[in-house]
Amino acid sequence: MSPSFDAFIGFYPTADLAATHDFYVGTLGLTLARDQGSCHIYSVAGGGFLGFCERGSVALPPSVVLTLVTEDVDGVYERLMAAGVTAEAAPKHNAEYGIYHFYAQGPSGERVEVQRFDVGDIKSTPFRACAGIDFSAPSQ
Repeated sequence: MSPSFDAFIGFYPTADLAATHDFYVGTLGLTLARDQGSCHIYSVAGGGFLGFCERGSVALPPSVVLTLVTEDVDGVYERLMAAGVTAEAAPKHNAEYGIYHFYAQGPSGERVEVQRFDVGDIKSTPFRACAGIDFSAPSQ
């Protein structure tokens, strides 16, 4: 029998927990779900959480991307630009993955992607993602 999981938390290092809190709560509007002192856990949606732990020097590789999915990509972009956040480029369509998105820089240099899917909703459709993988089909 496969285990049943209730939630997902991805933990990431941060050099400045206060700046990280201001960015994810104040600028992006996430909710602080748990304050563990040197670690904060933020509620995203549908049982997903982002956790940040203060760890001095931080250097995440650019291949690590924290992606937030919303229908209002342009609104989030405008909000981040008004807050002085650095973005790699304005929102644009990516035909290869069927998304509309942009990348911004979080307070510890992490890449934060904000995107929406061209077709369907990740929570309600048999979701087909990168490389044609059908996540609705059981794995072999």
